[in-house]
Order: sequence, then C-alpha cells, then structure tokens
Amino acid sequence: MSASSEVSTSRPKAPDPLDAFRLDDRLIVVTGASEGIGCVFAEHFARAGATVVLTSRRRDKLEMVRDRIRSAGGIAESVVADVTRVSDIQRLTHVVRELANGTNFRLALVNNAGLAFTKPALEVSESEWDAVFDVHVKGTFFCSQQIGSLMLDRGYGKILNLSSTWAIATEPGKAPYCAAKAAISQMTAALATEWASSGVRVNALAPTTTMSEVTKQRMSANPKRAEGLLSRIKLGRFAEPRDLVGTAIFLISSASDFVTGQTIFVDGGFTL
Repeated sequence: MSASSEVSTSRPKAPDPLDAFRLDDRLIVVTGASEGIGCVFAEHFARAGATVVLTSRRRDKLEMVRDRIRSAGGIAESVVADVTRVSDIQRLTHVVRELANGTNFRLALVNNAGLAFTKPALEVSESEWDAVFDVHVKGTFFCSQQIGSLMLDRGYGKILNLSSTWAIATEPGKAPYCAAKAAISQMTAALATEWASSGVRVNALAPTTTMSEVTKQRMSANPKRAEGLLSRIKLGRFAEPRDLVGTAIFLISSASDFVTGQTIFVDGGFTL
C-alpha cells in the first residue's frame, strides 16, 4: 500500500469544552459600563476575546474604561448614551449595526445600567419612581428591543439582564427598586419565550449587595444597615464585582446555548 493510500487510524482531536467559554466571536454591548459592575464586566469580556461596545451617560469615565481596555490589548468602542432615551438607544444600535456588518460576530447585550436609593414608601416622589423604572425597566426593554432586532436578523444572540436578589427579597425603603428588578426578571422570561425560536437567548443575573465604589460609600454611611444585610448572606461577605464575572461569561458564551428565560442568583446564599 502506498503512503498516499494509507488509512489514518488517528482520531481527530476532541474540542476543548473550555473553548465554549471563549468570547472571541462576540460583539458585546454593555450598558452602564463607566464604573462598577459594568466596567468590570467589560474589562473581563475583552480579556476573554470579545469586542466590547461600552455605553453610559458619562463620557469621561466611559472613555477611561475604553482606553484601559485598549491599553491591555483588548478591542473596545464607546458610545455616550442615556438608556432612558429611545433616540439614544437607536443611535447606539446604529453603531452596533455598522460594527457588525460584514462580520461573523455573534451579538450579545448586557443590560447593566441601574439606579438605586433607599427611601420610605410614603416619601417616594413621582419623579423618583419614574427615574428608577425609566433606567431599569424602560432602558432594559428598549435596549433589548433595538439591539435584539439585530440578533433576530442574524438568527443568534445573547441578552443578559441585571436583576437582583431584591426581585424576590425585600427590606424597608426598597419598594421602587424591588418592583423594577422583579419586572426585569419577568421581562427576561417573556422575551426568552418570544425569541427562542429565532435563536436569541435571554437570561438574567441576580446578585446580592455588590461592593462597587458607590455601594461601599453607602455601606460606610450606614453601618447598621450594612451589618443587617451581611447577616443574611450565608457565605459571610458581600459580593465583589469579580464574583459575578464567571456567571456573566457563561450566560453570554456558547456554553449556555441551552439556557434561556432564567434568573440566576449569585448571592452567597442571601435568598436561602
């Protein structure tokens, strides 16, 4: 038998299961990316190979995050936008469409922009209520609608919404925030149901109190409340933004292609 006609008995190399967690083929939009959880997510997504589009209302901080990602060898663009304005979301969507045209990018969206305060229900004003719902509920819905339309055109996409333990747990002074986060979890299930047949998966990540710089300041200003919250977390500490990264990468990577409509709690046992 000639060398050219010999039959190879070697087996093809099996794919590495960890490759499913790589983000090299992803174009990921992260709202509220100028600080806190959104900033940490964007930096880690870029490290995992993704091209990231950062958006928030704060140009200076947003561009600092973008430049830091680029300096580390990542690929990042920034778009100043207010998620409470549909016209801004449409402008953001246009940028994403232009970046994705002619590429094989798989699109992902992380709806992270948020607003929180603690205030007795009898003291909450109409404008304060509207502000919470505009950012969390209106912003999440219309970002999902507009960028989700690009995903539907491509037959694939991942949307990750930031919910919270306050979607199912409560404490005094949290009525607007609890209501908004519960709405996000239910919206997640509704969009997942509607878009599943078109290849778009929609999930939510629900963290416990997470120690961004803003949260650290709030906890320092009210140590009694901080102590009460900490006593409810079974693992005995507050979350850090990095504690959420693994779950976020899972939910926007190919590793979670059979997961949709779920709210996954990353809470150190808070809701047990």
